[in-house]
Amino acid sequence: MKAVTKTEGSIQPATKRKKGFWTTFKEQKVLYGMSLPFIIIVFIFSYMPVWGWLMAFQNYRPGRSIFEQKWVGFDHFIALFTDEKFYLVLRNTLAMSFMGLIVGFTIPILFAVLLNELRGSVFKRSVQTISYLPHFVSWVVVAGIVTKMLSTDGGAINQLLMWLGLIDQPIQFMAQGNLFWYIVTAADIWKEMGWSAIIYLAAISGIDQEQFEAAKVDGASRMRQIWHITLPSIAPTIAILLIMSIGHLISIGFEKQFLLGNPLVVDYSEVLDLYALNYGLGMGRFSFGTASGCLTLS
Repeated sequence: MKAVTKTEGSIQPATKRKKGFWTTFKEQKVLYGMSLPFIIIVFIFSYMPVWGWLMAFQNYRPGRSIFEQKWVGFDHFIALFTDEKFYLVLRNTLAMSFMGLIVGFTIPILFAVLLNELRGSVFKRSVQTISYLPHFVSWVVVAGIVTKMLSTDGGAINQLLMWLGLIDQPIQFMAQGNLFWYIVTAADIWKEMGWSAIIYLAAISGIDQEQFEAAKVDGASRMRQIWHITLPSIAPTIAILLIMSIGHLISIGFEKQFLLGNPLVVDYSEVLDLYALNYGLGMGRFSFGTASGCLTLS
């Protein structure tokens, strides 16, 4: 029941006093203390490096302090946006980002749902363990495996296609630029699918099993249970992870492209991080590299 206070000729509910910050801090000082190390880590590794963005507005020369550099304003950004190569690598970055977002976001959900439908616990755990093991493998190893699988000299993919009669001679997958985006996306899916599915499996395991029992009593098939119970129940998790994935749309790294790329597909493999590395640090243009690197930071 609400407390009431008497006023002249009327009775009104008592208003709740708002707690001040220090009162809340004293009551929850343990929680604040637990979050403090993470705040420090984020500040050191995410906010302190932003100080280096000043180099993008200077004509940086090593050996001088940052206050002794010559300020050039937006000259490096103007040079960046007037370079035709920049728009080529931006196209590659956005294309592989969107492909990785669409395919790399939907397949782990599908895999988690299908894995949850397996009834044999031993087989289910075995499949789950095998699926997320590639996550711990270095991209150097993964690139070697992919290159060997797609090789024209005894590569498993070419051998399979020839055995099925789909091709007459081996295809040079790694020499065709129009296939590079698909190769990178497929390699990324193979490496990260099982790991990405773990959080969806955790969300599915938290669904009330009585909903499935009630659906079975009503005669719902397994597909109906997935569509009307499983997917709506994990929708908040899907939405949060989608928002987080969109936040890293441009910062896709360069390891995959650097290790799988070659001079024959450079027009399709070079991304913004590689562009900053090659045309910035590689050529001693530190300020220009910083300006291009500002676009990939998140």
